[in-house]
Amino acid sequence: QVQVVESGGGSVQAGGSLRLSCVASPVAFKYYVTGWHRQAPGKQRESVANIDNDGRAVYADSVKGRFTISRDNAKNTVYLQMNDLKHEDTAVYYCNAKWPDANLDFWGRGTQVTVSS
Repeated sequence: QVQVVESGGGSVQAGGSLRLSCVASPVAFKYYVTGWHRQAPGKQRESVANIDNDGRAVYADSVKGRFTISRDNAKNTVYLQMNDLKHEDTAVYYCNAKWPDANLDFWGRGTQVTVSS
């Protein structure tokens, strides 16, 4: 059974940093597009960043220049470095691993990020 597990969430003050990690197993990780999404209370889930198996990254406008997504295929892990955090970044962050050609799409249970202003 495939598991996607996030870690690294927590509470920080505005301007602080956090690094989220996500491990997906057992999957042929190198074929997956991996990404981070978030959902704030009362709002829809939104894409934050994703990275394909060639290392090409796409970011939401709201996090450009502050967040960096990266991946380590050898460790089946994707990271999200979040700097200069703002109160509006407060949300549950979810990791996603998708292999479109195989119609496979897996989600983690989420990790809470709380930014106090």
